Amino acid sequence: MPQEEEFFREALIGKKIPVLTLDNQWHKLFTQTGENDEIHDLEDKLNEVLKRQGKLNTEIKSLSAYKKKVLQEIVNIMELPDSASKEKKMSENKRIIEETNQQIEEYNDELLELPKQIDEANFNLMLATMRVCYARIQQNVSDIDEINQWVASFRVKLKKQILLKQKKEIWNDEMYSYMHSIFGPDVIDVFDMKYNPKNVLNKETDVIGRVSTQEDNETNAQT
Repeated sequence: MPQEEEFFREALIGKKIPVLTLDNQWHKLFTQTGENDEIHDLEDKLNEVLKRQGKLNTEIKSLSAYKKKVLQEIVNIMELPDSASKEKKMSENKRIIEETNQQIEEYNDELLELPKQIDEANFNLMLATMRVCYARIQQNVSDIDEINQWVASFRVKLKKQILLKQKKEIWNDEMYSYMHSIFGPDVIDVFDMKYNPKNVLNKETDVIGRVSTQEDNETNAQT
């Protein structure tokens, strides 16, 4: 959907986007939308850059502590009497300091580039997130419309069935009364009737009223 993606890009311009894989709400979002291969791949790419950033910071901290230890050792050696072993040890420690400084500098240079890589990976993940959510929302809207149509059709059928049931019970009531007036109280035994017509009309009227009231309330809520 190139048109939608261009719209998403424009919508993100100037926006402060949180690092998505560190955002708990983002993770909750994809418990609803389900697994997606594109999202999973972009998530891995972002996490790799974040892990590299964390590793470099840890390495720099470790090298700085090591450098401090070597410098202290140089100070201690300087207090010793001059000797060949002293010069050799001083030379070795200076070499270590130079190599450590160079490594720290290289790590710092790489760290300067990582925020840009993180922003790019995060932006791409946000674009994919918007695409997936847009598609899911559109599908949900379509499903909701279909369900609403089914509910409306079911209500019509329900009303018809209730009315038909009510008519049949009224007919039974009338036939029962007629047969009762002819045969007397023994009509139930004669026809083996288990039917009780009491309050049939009122009960079914209440059911129809509840269905109609619910339908009217939903219609008003939509408008």
